[in-house]
Amino acid sequence: MNLNYFEKKIKINFKNKDLLIRSLTHKSFDSNNNNEKLEFLGDRVLGFVIAKKLLELYPKDKEGILDKKLASLVNKKMCLQVCKFFELEKFIKTSSSNKKNYKIEDKIISDACEAIVGAIFLDQGIKVAERFILDLWSEHIDNTTQTKIDSKTRLQEYSLKKFKKLPIYKLIQNSGPRHKPTFIIEVKIKSSKSTIGKGFSKKDAEQNAATQLLKNINLI
Repeated sequence: MNLNYFEKKIKINFKNKDLLIRSLTHKSFDSNNNNEKLEFLGDRVLGFVIAKKLLELYPKDKEGILDKKLASLVNKKMCLQVCKFFELEKFIKTSSSNKKNYKIEDKIISDACEAIVGAIFLDQGIKVAERFILDLWSEHIDNTTQTKIDSKTRLQEYSLKKFKKLPIYKLIQNSGPRHKPTFIIEVKIKSSKSTIGKGFSKKDAEQNAATQLLKNINLI
């Protein structure tokens, strides 16, 4: 792993190189010294920085609108998108890193992105972490003027308005290895057939199930 090259890519020189190494280490490579806790921290730091910026940019927006904007900016898909800028996948250590033609999973990449944010916060402080986040997310923050409502929220709003009941989500299956789980979720609302969705997280599976149900009832 060429740490110097990676530091140049992200424009940060770590004082504690062990933090950087840990942020790039998946639990399948090292079950004890990996990036899980840094990911946990980074997710909170990322949420704080983006929420603070949204309050500055949209002081007149109601809490519900701000919450939707935050959700569109702080999620696994967005982390995956922004970290393409510095080719993060090339630096992550997993149990399969040395295998020929190995393609790292998207979730592992997005988790590492949040872990790096956590490592930067611990090593450099909130100001540097904030600058790092806003540099990567600035374009996407600028595009949040028109907020797209996610499928799960849309289905919930429809079900509450029409039936006065929430959609019911049920976990059907959780399979695959620990580092690459697959979830199958079923969703049902009154007066419609249930649909299922698959994903590498429960959240994604629920979104996919909600999207399919919305299609079935001709709402998208």
